[in-house]
Amino acid sequence: MGKMAEAQPIDLKGRPYNHLAFIWTLLAGTFTMSISQSSLSTAYPTLMHYFNVPASTVQWLTTGFMLVMVVMMPVSPWLLNNLRFPVLFMSMLALFDVGTFIIYLATSFPMMMLGRVMEAMAVGVMFPSYQTVMLRITPEDKRGGVMGFAGLVMGSALAVGPIISGIVLKYTTWQGLFVVFMLIITVVFVLSLKTIKDVMPQHTSRLDYLSVVGSLGFIGILYVVNQIGKAGVNWGLQGALLIVSLLLVTFFVWRQFHVDTPLLELRVLKTFNFDLAVLLTGTSYIALIVVTIIFPLYYQTVLGLSPFASGMSLVPGAVLLSLLNPVTGHLADKIGFKGTMLTGMGMIVVGWALLVLMPGKQPLLSMILIAALIEGGNAFVMMPAVTLGANSLPDNLISHGTAVITTVRQILGSTGVAVATLILAMVTASHKATTTAANANLAGYRAVFATFLVVSIVGFIFAAMLRDGRKTKAQA
Repeated sequence: MGKMAEAQPIDLKGRPYNHLAFIWTLLAGTFTMSISQSSLSTAYPTLMHYFNVPASTVQWLTTGFMLVMVVMMPVSPWLLNNLRFPVLFMSMLALFDVGTFIIYLATSFPMMMLGRVMEAMAVGVMFPSYQTVMLRITPEDKRGGVMGFAGLVMGSALAVGPIISGIVLKYTTWQGLFVVFMLIITVVFVLSLKTIKDVMPQHTSRLDYLSVVGSLGFIGILYVVNQIGKAGVNWGLQGALLIVSLLLVTFFVWRQFHVDTPLLELRVLKTFNFDLAVLLTGTSYIALIVVTIIFPLYYQTVLGLSPFASGMSLVPGAVLLSLLNPVTGHLADKIGFKGTMLTGMGMIVVGWALLVLMPGKQPLLSMILIAALIEGGNAFVMMPAVTLGANSLPDNLISHGTAVITTVRQILGSTGVAVATLILAMVTASHKATTTAANANLAGYRAVFATFLVVSIVGFIFAAMLRDGRKTKAQA
């Protein structure tokens, strides 16, 4: 990181600023927002008791958060182009802080949900924006390393979230968790007054409201996907919602190609390497998210671990993912993206293959090692793919590129989890008649592992199709 501060960077007004302080503040804000996303599941039982709501209702704190996030992501390039970055960053911190304060004061579940929606709006804008800004202020040959460092910080949020909430809940009430978030975000807000400078050139345009309406189709699709495998779902209604949502998304896509200033510049998809980068982040993210959701279930239902112990069993893999991120970033800068990503997808393929080929119930240690192998592989793919995607686009389209990548990744990740849950439920149920419950369970998990082995093989083929990004660059 020290190398990055060699030439004194300047902001849009030509004034020098501290590159490291800028990046640290940016990451501190985004990191805290990311933890708030991953840390709540540990508190579910407490919240169900406190608000007297069932699990299906409390689940909305995560599902609703994700839906709002996905609809804000396509708006982020427009916000970056129309607001000075310090104004945008501080507004999102303030929005998040107010949302968190509302949650802290919440006396009813709807009030808590309102605060959660405000948090999600801030996160949905910040996730693509922080990547865009970091890519824009870094020379192309250093981007791998800088994004690797970002991956270290963001990846560790996934690992740290459940640990922090576990510790805080042990010593205080659930409100204590949100006090922690409020304090950190407030400190970041104060720091950003000094450290965050105007580094993104503005291209003001009118917000295309019809596109925003069209993008609501993404919420509908994700909502229906999240109903898969649940009991007592009205599929007539869900089917109608899915059709309406697909029509809205089709309209959204059509409109992006037919207005002067599209909300999301989908022409980035005409670049072959960028398309592969989107698919690669998607397939590696599916592997990561399925591991973080299905493995704890395996630990609890097959190995009989407590929820806290199963959450902790995810920590080694998440730590490895974080530590490998900076290494893989520099590796991509040195040996090229293709070799780096083939290595990563290879590790993910081997991980799923071992799970499919090894018979019977697996001991905890081998499951933790395989999780670490799959998550380690993810470090070789996810951030390098974002960097490759950005490198294959002209600078003025990077914000649109990162918004496309983060939106697609979120949708594919949710679909992956829904498919995994559905396969697990269906295969387990179909085996229950002929074998013991334990064997039926194992058959369900094996079917899930086999499915994602196929997905990761497809990802490996995508990596093999890459043209080395150092030689090809899209024309603006």
